[in-house]
Amino acid sequence: MQTEQIAFITPTTAPAWQRWLVFSPVARIATFVAMMIILSVAAHTTVGWLGWAAKSASPLHQALAKLSMQLLPVVLAYLALVKLVERRRITELSPRTLPALGVLGLVIGAGLISFVIGVLWLAGSYHVVGTNPGVDWLPAVLVVGVGASIGEEIITRGVLFRIIEEGLGTWWALAISAVFFGAAHIFNPGATLWSSAAIAIEAGILLALLYHVTRSLWACIGMHAAWNILQGTLYGVAVSGTHADGLLVSTLTGPDWLSGGAFGAEASVVALLTCSTASAVLLVITLRRDSIVPPAWRRKAKAATS
Repeated sequence: MQTEQIAFITPTTAPAWQRWLVFSPVARIATFVAMMIILSVAAHTTVGWLGWAAKSASPLHQALAKLSMQLLPVVLAYLALVKLVERRRITELSPRTLPALGVLGLVIGAGLISFVIGVLWLAGSYHVVGTNPGVDWLPAVLVVGVGASIGEEIITRGVLFRIIEEGLGTWWALAISAVFFGAAHIFNPGATLWSSAAIAIEAGILLALLYHVTRSLWACIGMHAAWNILQGTLYGVAVSGTHADGLLVSTLTGPDWLSGGAFGAEASVVALLTCSTASAVLLVITLRRDSIVPPAWRRKAKAATS
């Protein structure tokens, strides 16, 4: 069991009150959430003052407004958490690992969503009815691609999965972060209990295992970004229920279990089986490495007997 994978260990010299109120998993998650809320208010205020979110603003300014409000609070809160509270290097976002692991994530994400769309096309569910070479792709890439991938991966894998794994171990971290990720999409357009469950299984578990295996958020961000951008901007399929104008003008037909219904391909059984297969591969790698992190109390008990 490779517990050295844990990024943060409470300082042995920390008094009891700091162990509970500053360094415990619950305290660090609460600190991150509090900082994110404060920074979100500041970001909304600043964007409003600049007028970027106004209805009269250009699509690019509106996209930059959304990007600022969804990304800056998360990134700054995470930097503050790691540098001021945990006081460590941000190894999971190391610039040195970006080229290799970021590209790896991009390849995985592009391959998975292309395979899903290909199977739906062969099954007669995905239809290309035209092209839209003049599509304004930049706003969607910024918001749905860059903003969503970085923001959601930091929150769900960088904070929830990583910190819960330190306290409750890998299995509980997988389950809790996946359920949270699925539930976070329940209010999206066209969402149902099934679509949220599908997101939790196909993306929540897959991305958490990808982080566990690589210990890099770049891999998760790359995969998430490639999946969203190709799905919406290239293939013209709704991204988690959100309408997308893509280079290809397309429609999805057939029963909801196959097409995904109003939510899009992510609620399709094809996406579920495809991503679950990828998750199984990562799980095999995890088990062969014997890298499952046990709960903190088991690690302490083992250390005491050693």
